[in-house]
Amino acid sequence: IAFTAEDSHRYGSPNCEAAGKLGALMGLDSLLSIHGGKGKFVSGLGGAPGVKALVIGGGMVFTFLKAKGYEVGTSLLEEDQLEKVKGYIETAEKNGVELVLPTDIVVNPGFPAGDTPIAPEVVAADAIPADKMGLDIGPDSAKLFHDKIVDSKTVVWNGPMGVFEIKEFAAGTAAVAQGLVDATAAGAFTIVGGGDSASAVRNLGFPEDGFSHISTGGGASLEFLEGKQLPGLTVLA
Repeated sequence: IAFTAEDSHRYGSPNCEAAGKLGALMGLDSLLSIHGGKGKFVSGLGGAPGVKALVIGGGMVFTFLKAKGYEVGTSLLEEDQLEKVKGYIETAEKNGVELVLPTDIVVNPGFPAGDTPIAPEVVAADAIPADKMGLDIGPDSAKLFHDKIVDSKTVVWNGPMGVFEIKEFAAGTAAVAQGLVDATAAGAFTIVGGGDSASAVRNLGFPEDGFSHISTGGGASLEFLEGKQLPGLTVLA
């Protein structure tokens, strides 16, 4: 998973620039990586042996949906990353890595602030109205993501699936968190990486011991997984 968003506004600024190749996880039998919101995601898309699926949600998903030719309305979008994302999609397919995108989206007339009402509506991921903004994955996607997580042996999650601070847009993130808890109980190794993911599981009432590891180092965690040298760890080595 890859994404960090310390508040709802940061959710609104997806960054699809590559940030990790999961080099430190090469050789794992089964790795599921889940990405959401603003932040960096695994650019290797299967470059490391053992990666079986990448689940994309949160703010960055709309760049992926747009890259597939879908309307994304007023949802946050990085148009300058579209060609790069198309390349990621092709690379995932070439390497036999399942790229899991939402099938439905929870939309709103806009970001719920000021005079903008909270009026959630579930629509198909390929049918987002031109005047609506996506703020969470829908219920079908939540179940799909949960099931993908439970079916994995190792899960790395970085980033909420939506604006979890507002209850109407928190269900997707809760489903992912529950998936990690269920996977952990079944013997999987699960990592919650990034300050907002950690904040989400706590704010949504999930027990910290329901996960194998919770890290607040979002970007640093991804760089470590990529195999980069971290100055703080280098000094201690």
